[in-house]
Amino acid sequence: MSLAAPASTSTILLAAGEHSAPVTQLAARIGLSVLLLAVFAGLCALMWRGYQRRAQRQADVPAPASAAPNPLDPADGVEGVYASTTTHGDWLDRIAVHGLGVRSNAWVSVNGEGVFFAREAAPDLFIPAVDVVGAELAPGIAGKVTGGTGVVLVTWRLGERTLDTGFHPRAKADRDALVDAINSLTKEGTSA
Repeated sequence: MSLAAPASTSTILLAAGEHSAPVTQLAARIGLSVLLLAVFAGLCALMWRGYQRRAQRQADVPAPASAAPNPLDPADGVEGVYASTTTHGDWLDRIAVHGLGVRSNAWVSVNGEGVFFAREAAPDLFIPAVDVVGAELAPGIAGKVTGGTGVVLVTWRLGERTLDTGFHPRAKADRDALVDAINSLTKEGTSA
């Protein structure tokens, strides 16, 4: 017994003008694509405007030093990711001026004079030892959330402001050593 439809049934369907629904409606797809691109561009423009307004509100933040008094070799430092600098205690309040909020690959070096961040595609940052408040491990900062204790958080003073700078070392073994080296600067400063 054959379950296949007789040839006459398919001939009848074709003769009756029945066919499958159109697969694409080009005009509707182009219109929807243009609409989605316009919404995306609008959202990007709003984010850019918000970042620019944040920079205007933070115009009173003085420019930090970008060079160490004695040049430090980045190769002697710890490699990782400079996440951002934020207002102390508010890890989402990113500092938008002077390139402090720009995420970049970096090397951090610590010596008796301070902490130096040699950054790629962003201004370098030098924090003098007298301005270092301390360092600790944290789960994240604006621009980098690792969970656990993956970010080295350096607390320091810039003018009248207290700031936090987040750095994520590539090697997990470098985290505690970096925190200890930075905290030793505060002990040296208080004993002098």
